[in-house]
Amino acid sequence: MKLFFSVGEPSGDLHGANLIRAFQRQHPDWQFVGYGGPKMAEAGCELHADLTQLAVMWIARVLVNLHKFIALLIAADGYFRDERPDAVILIDYPGFNWWIARRAKARGIPVFYYGAPQIWAWASHRVKKMRKFVDHVLCKLPFEERWFRDRGCNATYVGHPYFDELRNQRLDHDFVARLAGSDSPLVTILPGSRTQEVESNTRSFLRAAELIARRVPNVRFAVAAFKTSQAATVEQMAPQFNVPIEVHVGRTAELIHAADCCLACSGSVSLELLYHAKPSVILYQVSRFGYFIQSCFRKSRYI
Repeated sequence: MKLFFSVGEPSGDLHGANLIRAFQRQHPDWQFVGYGGPKMAEAGCELHADLTQLAVMWIARVLVNLHKFIALLIAADGYFRDERPDAVILIDYPGFNWWIARRAKARGIPVFYYGAPQIWAWASHRVKKMRKFVDHVLCKLPFEERWFRDRGCNATYVGHPYFDELRNQRLDHDFVARLAGSDSPLVTILPGSRTQEVESNTRSFLRAAELIARRVPNVRFAVAAFKTSQAATVEQMAPQFNVPIEVHVGRTAELIHAADCCLACSGSVSLELLYHAKPSVILYQVSRFGYFIQSCFRKSRYI
């Protein structure tokens, strides 16, 4: 059995890696190939490209990278034609994955969407693509199965893979104890996993940190960066604001545990904060034009 993955988000890379490990426990002879990220490669997937490097948003960034997406799509279609994987598994990343699904379907290869995009929340017309190009939707949230089934899609609720990850987390307890051992309250800032999100949201978080510091003079701030380049971005912005911060890479779980409260970019981390019942403020900074455009498609009132 050979499974082809197409995964473009850092959170999807984590879910893909966990899914591969679960398959390996039951079927050690199966092969896993395709597009993903470093966690999937570590789990044993033969990566044809690190698609998480193209976790971009909004039309301008997509257009700048359009030639890369087209090349990846052509390569995937050639692989479907020549190697005939037994199934294609998509995880989120709908802008690109609809095209992957289209080519796999044209080649007669079954397509499974594991962790489907939240089309019930915005741009719900995309359910037509799901119905046409995807054989089975594996839903993360309980109500999604009925929503998709009512619209003609094969769907099964399997639970949210992020909660499996959280239950199995292993913390650096010494690091947590060092952060939590002070009498000064700790506010953890979570600016997002995409570089574009970090660039868009960090200044707003640091302005909020300045306001908090005026009211709570002994407060401490720590930023959880997803990767080193994003930590450097935060460190470049920080001197513009009159607030001391610590920036850590790969310490998101520990910083959430140690925090008294959090300031977070909307995304998968919102579920982690909910899981730990951590008091939080959620932010997602968009331009006025971007807000206007997405308001035409958004069906959900809250982020």
